[in-house]
Amino acid sequence: MFKKRALSKVKGVIYIVELDNDLLSINEMREAVKHANKAQQEFERFSQEKVDYIIKSMAEAAFEASNYLAQLAVEETKMGIVEHKKIKNELGSLGIYESIKNVKTVGVIHTDPVKKVTEIAYPFGVIAGIIPTTNPTSTAIFKTLISLKARNGIVVSPHPSAVSCTVKALEICSEAAMKAGAPSGLIGWITRPTMPATTELMKHKDIHLILATGGGGLVRAAYSSGKPAYGVGPGNVPVYIDKSAHIKEAVRKIVDSKSFDNGTICATEQAMVVHKNVKEMTIRELKNNDCYFLDKKEKEKLENIISPIKGKLNPAIVGRSAEHIAEMAGVSVPKGTRVLIAEENLVGKNVPFSIEKLSPIFAFYTVNDVEEAKEMCHSLLNIGGRGHSLSLHTSDEAVIHMFGMEMPVSRILVNTLASIGAAGATTGITPSFTLGCGSYGGNITSDNITARHLLNIKRIAHGIRDVTIPKTSKYPSNNRQEIEKTDQIKQIVTNVIREKNINSDAIDPEFVSNLVLSIVKQYQTSN
Repeated sequence: MFKKRALSKVKGVIYIVELDNDLLSINEMREAVKHANKAQQEFERFSQEKVDYIIKSMAEAAFEASNYLAQLAVEETKMGIVEHKKIKNELGSLGIYESIKNVKTVGVIHTDPVKKVTEIAYPFGVIAGIIPTTNPTSTAIFKTLISLKARNGIVVSPHPSAVSCTVKALEICSEAAMKAGAPSGLIGWITRPTMPATTELMKHKDIHLILATGGGGLVRAAYSSGKPAYGVGPGNVPVYIDKSAHIKEAVRKIVDSKSFDNGTICATEQAMVVHKNVKEMTIRELKNNDCYFLDKKEKEKLENIISPIKGKLNPAIVGRSAEHIAEMAGVSVPKGTRVLIAEENLVGKNVPFSIEKLSPIFAFYTVNDVEEAKEMCHSLLNIGGRGHSLSLHTSDEAVIHMFGMEMPVSRILVNTLASIGAAGATTGITPSFTLGCGSYGGNITSDNITARHLLNIKRIAHGIRDVTIPKTSKYPSNNRQEIEKTDQIKQIVTNVIREKNINSDAIDPEFVSNLVLSIVKQYQTSN
């Protein structure tokens, strides 16, 4: 374990103390939270114009560094493709900015003159941002932008395998923010992240919200931290190719999506479910798009690479190219192969091709009809992708409606690239790098997370209608039968007075009723 020597003076004697990496990480985290908390208290008093100027400056600086950051990410993590990570960084910077620039996050954000309700925004405080290794720079930029847009501070814990590139992205954002007038320390980070430091970060008293993107264990830790948290589940996304699909166009989009950044986006298609009527045509087009179909022996070799331990994904294949993964398995493929495909008919956590692979590897399922397609998609989602996304290629509106109504997902992507479509690049969905899975996936929201999720709203509400509050009964008893009997006696006394023409001014009906009730009670008690 990495250790650092430090000097400690006790009663005049100087000792050499060795600090381990966990302690150094925790101390660094605490300092970052302290500075972020102080800066945020100043920042939350900024005007909307000042906040927006800072956000724009950050987005522009990150956009300009998109290619540089993409290169750093690929060099450090050995995952993905520089040109594709550049696109992610561009979407995570100016793309996100364009989607939030007109959102009000300061002061009065809405007034309803009819209901006489005024809504006022206020920030959470300091946010803990947990960053994955698959999309490190783009996610860091994205989380920083939406956090500051809502006048929060942020402290980031990078993935240990992507520290340098993540910190560089944060430094670029921080420098641009301070140059635009943001207080120093508003954006903080850990340069030597450890699990103990990340866990303590999420539980720190001055952390007010958690944005967690990462493995299932990390997301569960965020939810169990005792703090409000937005976590996201895995995305084992099935794509159904219907018999009505335009096959040539559908296959091109699917392969482009699957090979985008070597499959590192959680919304990327993981398994093709193909109607039998278009199977042969689909296979032909897949081969025309540089996909390689594995034979039985090659499939077995690749299964051992996907999951050396059945049920668990091999992290060594994540974000690697199809050619590199084939070489790992000892399979010879043509140069330029973009995606590896194997026909499959089984689904399960112990079936390597059916799990989320985060790499350019496809399972290929053939179904007889739409009902069987739905069942297959359900099965695939149930082993690890519930609540996330599903992709459809069809020209049949009835099929779209059917899948939309019945699939346990939060996003249905139709005739587009699922990987970037779910993030809002090719669809009208809110641009985001944190995609909620709703109750299907055990998340608090099914939304694409953005700035509006990172602020609170207080409401000034005027009275607009009167209500009559019933008076408390004069009778102390809670016995319904007794109350009803009392009412009956009062009615009898009133009727007698009326029938005998007794002067009601001379006799109080209430007094007589109570007297009769008292006599009845004494009689019942004596008997």
